[in-house]
Amino acid sequence: MTHSCIVHDFPLPDRAYYAADPMQWDEPSVSKPRRLAPSRARRRKQRSPLPLLALTGLMLFAAGFLLGRAEAAGTRAVQAAAGVGEPVRILAVPGAVRSEGEGRDSAAGENWALLLVNKDHPLPEDFQVPAFTQLVNGHSIDKRAYPDLQRMMDDCRAAGLEPTICSSYRTREKQEELFERKVQSCLSTAASREEAEEQAAVWVARPGTSEHQAGLAVDIVDKSYQSLDDGQEETAVQRWLMEHCAEYGFILRYPTEKSEITGVGYEPWHYRYVGEEAAGEIMSRGLCLEEYLEAC
Repeated sequence: MTHSCIVHDFPLPDRAYYAADPMQWDEPSVSKPRRLAPSRARRRKQRSPLPLLALTGLMLFAAGFLLGRAEAAGTRAVQAAAGVGEPVRILAVPGAVRSEGEGRDSAAGENWALLLVNKDHPLPEDFQVPAFTQLVNGHSIDKRAYPDLQRMMDDCRAAGLEPTICSSYRTREKQEELFERKVQSCLSTAASREEAEEQAAVWVARPGTSEHQAGLAVDIVDKSYQSLDDGQEETAVQRWLMEHCAEYGFILRYPTEKSEITGVGYEPWHYRYVGEEAAGEIMSRGLCLEEYLEAC
């Protein structure tokens, strides 16, 4: 079955990546105002035991300061010997994950790109993508995946091709609309509503089970062929993407030979962000995301 994904011409996506404003790691030093030299008369008036007391106090302060530094150094040495490190400071880039200990990402930072979404692992009804990057033509994607998506689109265009994003993040309401539309088209051949829903779910995910709702998936077509059918795989854009998508952290999510595992029909236009390391292994070994996560 062929689905149309025709979109009007629109400007190329904005190439301005999201980045944090410049910041300083340390507070800027504050220059102390210079004091004017006191007059001779005032200096004569100030001759008293106070300078000696001030000098004594200064010496005691310096001694305490040096002792404190020595104790702190000893504490750090003990921590180092015990393998205890201080948290690593990172630049506050939007969507970045704060590192803990010796530069290790937190659990959320390690797993967000490998979120499994399918019929057996639906999203919570109140699921919200942490932050978006708005693309042109009303599209958007999880901000953390945006830079790699933009690099992939730019490099594909640099190869003389015309990739076009025709679907990206979807709200639950939008997914419900698309699913119901597909169910209605299946009712004419199905024996019941339940059977129609089962047929529809092979091509349009049930609400709550779509990767588009997670903000990590995009449908990309060749501008010269904007039909969502098996013929899409023969386009120059899809041949390039299938060969290079893993270099940018994306995978062809629903290969034709994995439909029994994914529960979704072959979609040679649906790309999912999982990160470069996972994408390289999944694509090189001919796996689907379910198989990769099961083996981990």
